[in-house]
Amino acid sequence: MKVTVKDSQTLETIDLNKLRTYLQTHGWHEDQPFLDNATLWHKPTADGEELEILLPNRQNLGDYAARIREAIQTLENAENRPQVEILSELLSSIPNTIIQGIVMQIHSQNAQRLSGEITLLGIVADKLRKIETSLGDKDYILAIKAYQERLPILCSGDLIKDNNAFILKNPHNLTIDELW
Repeated sequence: MKVTVKDSQTLETIDLNKLRTYLQTHGWHEDQPFLDNATLWHKPTADGEELEILLPNRQNLGDYAARIREAIQTLENAENRPQVEILSELLSSIPNTIIQGIVMQIHSQNAQRLSGEITLLGIVADKLRKIETSLGDKDYILAIKAYQERLPILCSGDLIKDNNAFILKNPHNLTIDELW
């Protein structure tokens, strides 16, 4: 089954410099400007043809998400890899997202306050990933309950990718997932 990435909000978070670096390290070369807002990138194929990506010059363009979607589709065909794999390498953050997962570890506890670090196992870009976060007060208590009873949770926040680690910043609205 082919998964097509269509979420504009996620595509808009892809850092342009990270995508440029990705293209360079995967054999693409910057060819020529296209009007004032984009650059053409090319890569020769084994059968003598040439692939092309129209890469925007700025992230604040109205069609940025559409151009990134097209680039990922072209990379999918060129590399014979699923879009979600490519996307997972390019993602650096997903603001205001909901993570569904299982609390795998309770790391530290602050004795002065009901707070601590936890590790979730949740799905990011179609793969199970470890996600670190810090919780306090009732969210921390609920996470301990979920950990002890092996209950799935839902938690909102800003997902950040730091190297290969995922961190959920500004966690809020933690609940037990009743639909599991």
